Amino acid sequence: MRYMDAAIVAGIEIPNVSEWCRVNKVNRRTFYRHRARIEAEGSWEPRSRRPKTSPGQTPPQVEAQIIRLRKELAPDNGADVIIAALAGLAREQDWAGQGLAVPHRSTVNKILKRNGLVIAQPGKRPRSSFRRFAYARPRDCYQLDATEVKLASGQAAVVFDVLDDCTRLLAACTAAAAEDGASAAAAIQAAAAACGAPGIVLCDNGTALSGGRSRGQGKFARAVQALGTRIVRSSPYHPQTCGKVERHHQTLKNWLARQPRQPATLAELQALLDAYRDWYNNRRHHTATGTTPRKAWDAAQTLGGPGHLPAQDDATVHTLTVAANGIIAIGGLSIYIGRRHAGHKITAIRDHHRVTAYTTAGQPIGHIHLDYGKRHQGPITPAA
Repeated sequence: MRYMDAAIVAGIEIPNVSEWCRVNKVNRRTFYRHRARIEAEGSWEPRSRRPKTSPGQTPPQVEAQIIRLRKELAPDNGADVIIAALAGLAREQDWAGQGLAVPHRSTVNKILKRNGLVIAQPGKRPRSSFRRFAYARPRDCYQLDATEVKLASGQAAVVFDVLDDCTRLLAACTAAAAEDGASAAAAIQAAAAACGAPGIVLCDNGTALSGGRSRGQGKFARAVQALGTRIVRSSPYHPQTCGKVERHHQTLKNWLARQPRQPATLAELQALLDAYRDWYNNRRHHTATGTTPRKAWDAAQTLGGPGHLPAQDDATVHTLTVAANGIIAIGGLSIYIGRRHAGHKITAIRDHHRVTAYTTAGQPIGHIHLDYGKRHQGPITPAA
């Protein structure tokens, strides 16, 4: 075909078209079609195969709104947040009456990519590979953690975040000069005063939270126990256990960085945190719940709290006494915890094929992956 096009463009005389086509194995109709276009346009260029009409294409005005929101909603400007904002616009502007609709998440992402508004991250773990775990009711569990921020003077300060595991409601967000037990205790007390005490507080093993040499009996532990709440601590070097509040730190810091005036004192920082907490709970769309944290909290039929074992959709919580031989039984399966725990009460959380055991002080004992094909599961893997 290229030889034929080159011969026509070069003006090579072909006295017998039929014979030339037979020798070069080209259909005569193709030859005359190419020659007619080359004579009319000067060369043969492939034409677009795009259909003349695309009924399913996103209307230009909707695409323009997506691009606008991508820029205005930064840094929380993902497809889910954009869709939530579009839904509000659709109601205000009567899109249904105009024949317009809010596009699907995949469509929004395609529009963003087409307009160069998405940075490719091929090495990033796909969302489909994650398995999300959340307690079933608000106040079943609060996650608590601290993160460091900088004041306008460059001085370091600490922010304690207390996040409801089920609804992602920010129960407390308090500023402190340092990460210590008294500040951690003040944070959980502020959360309890604002939203009620939880059944469990999930935290890491930082000195401020573990009590250091006091071995779990520091100011923070005493404040939690006074609420009638239990402490569960994550395994060392495994921040994913407190992943929700860890991820929340990023949202908080992005919001603080975008404020026109940075705080110079702890009082100014706390004023900003109060404004942030109101925005986060009442106006920010959360992709995990599909709505704002406050609406997710208010929509709950029941609330957890002290004295109630957390209700689980996909996991169960067991309070057990270790037998003299160091074994506990869960669902007809026996697990060896260790003779040194004999006679002690422990808490075991079974999440499908995994059981994690904790002491009554919330210290992790270890975990084991269950094999439902056998009754005796063997010894538990000790916590690091």
